[in-house]
Amino acid sequence: MEQKNKYSIIVPTYNERLNIALIVYLIFKHLRDVDFEIIVVDDGSPDGTQEVVKQLQKLYGEDRILLRPRPKKLGLGTAYIHGLKHASGNFVVIMDADLSHHPKYLPCFIKKQSETGASIVTGTRYVKGGGVHGWSLMRKLTSRGANVLAQTLLWPGVSDLTGSFRLYKKSVLEDVISSCVSKGYVFQMEMIVRASRKGYHIEEV
Repeated sequence: MEQKNKYSIIVPTYNERLNIALIVYLIFKHLRDVDFEIIVVDDGSPDGTQEVVKQLQKLYGEDRILLRPRPKKLGLGTAYIHGLKHASGNFVVIMDADLSHHPKYLPCFIKKQSETGASIVTGTRYVKGGGVHGWSLMRKLTSRGANVLAQTLLWPGVSDLTGSFRLYKKSVLEDVISSCVSKGYVFQMEMIVRASRKGYHIEEV
């Protein structure tokens, strides 16, 4: 079943020159038998991120790594919309380039989706086996606090709302993203709450 599907992995970047080659290598390493493309949406990084991506294109091919830059920092939500325009897969993965989302988990997302038929599979830090590495106590408390507040007010039925490591059916992402109004990091929360309100089947890993 996995063979028929294609996964478009959207990776927004800003000054990720040191991480982007490693993240690409790890994606290729962990998705050996999967049809995928990586769409790098770079917001005019001054550190040479785009030059590194161009080198990676020579190595892996421009059909596997698509560089779709923008002139300056324009926000996370619009980065996904921009990447989505260039996605040829029927599934879309969104993940960060700073290595906070390890590509070794991608097969778990794909397996969970194929087993359950879910419209969205979202990574969670707040169930057994989940977690974060390298976060300060303040960042952990802020994230946890935002999640507790949102759970209380919004009842989304998902344990981790602020996470941005997710797999979407492309048609579902297009639908949800078109109804979102927020920019920046709260965008992740709005996306999952709106998806829940629309009645989409959401699973967690």
